Amino acid sequence: MSENTPLLEVKDLKQYFTINTGLLQSKQLKAVDGVSFSINKGETLGLVGESGCGKTTVGRSLLNLYKPTSGQIFYEGKEIKTRNDIKEFRKKATMVFQDPYSSLNPRMTVSYIIGEPLDVHKLYKTKEEREARILELMGYVGLNSEHASRYAHEFSGGQRQRIGIARALAVNPDFIVCDEPVSALDVSIQAQVINMFEELQEKFGLTYLFIAHDLLVVRHISDRIAIMYLGKMVEIADAEEIYNHPLHPYSKSLLSAVPIPDPKIARTNKRIVLSGDIPSPLNAPSGCPFRTRCAYAVERCAETMPEFKEVSTDHFVACHRTSEIN
Repeated sequence: MSENTPLLEVKDLKQYFTINTGLLQSKQLKAVDGVSFSINKGETLGLVGESGCGKTTVGRSLLNLYKPTSGQIFYEGKEIKTRNDIKEFRKKATMVFQDPYSSLNPRMTVSYIIGEPLDVHKLYKTKEEREARILELMGYVGLNSEHASRYAHEFSGGQRQRIGIARALAVNPDFIVCDEPVSALDVSIQAQVINMFEELQEKFGLTYLFIAHDLLVVRHISDRIAIMYLGKMVEIADAEEIYNHPLHPYSKSLLSAVPIPDPKIARTNKRIVLSGDIPSPLNAPSGCPFRTRCAYAVERCAETMPEFKEVSTDHFVACHRTSEIN
């Protein structure tokens, strides 16, 4: 892997689900429709968008928890195609799930939950080595050794998420998909968990795909931010660049809703409220998926999907009228 090769590269990823719509009738739900991006080693890419836009599906498709309909995924420059590739990839890539209540088995003790990836990938030689590794992982996420024999349901949400993070670290991964890892937690706990993610990244040189809908959290942790709408990528750029100069109408609307702690600036900040509802991915609009709610939409927007192109250094946007409206 050369210096310039991204750790993970995704090209034209599509994830379609067949939905039964009636008697012997079915339709394609295009959850992810032609998404491309790359993540460099040691970087955090934040992936944001409204609920149902396909963020989680992207994360799960990357790890082949859903088999992608089409598209290519490259890890360290090598395409992941065969079952063997996927097995090897899963030793280097793992996931922290959104809901710490449903992603941990209530019948298993903490040491069994964290040790399961060690068993699956045979990452120890003796029982003592396994026990020592589990306690080491628990130490990384701030859990005590006496927690090992307890069950997941005995813990609070924040502690459960720590157990999930320890499990994700068990295989010594390079890449972690964080699927809204703090959205189910109290705000007071969110900051602790976010800080822990950053400390672990520094300690182990981890690379994150950080999926979230809270833009303040994403700004805090991300190096770059990608914005999705209805299965499509609409904008991707450096975190500060997106916050200070959003170019896509959807990005502008999202960012106008972020609360500003300074009341003087907050008063002058104009909220861009979108009209209409999010279309169903089963009946997505033709052309640009955002056109039904966009104040700048013209005929051309209904005819063709705008190309996802670079408008300034490392700033990509999918909009026909970027130059006119900015």
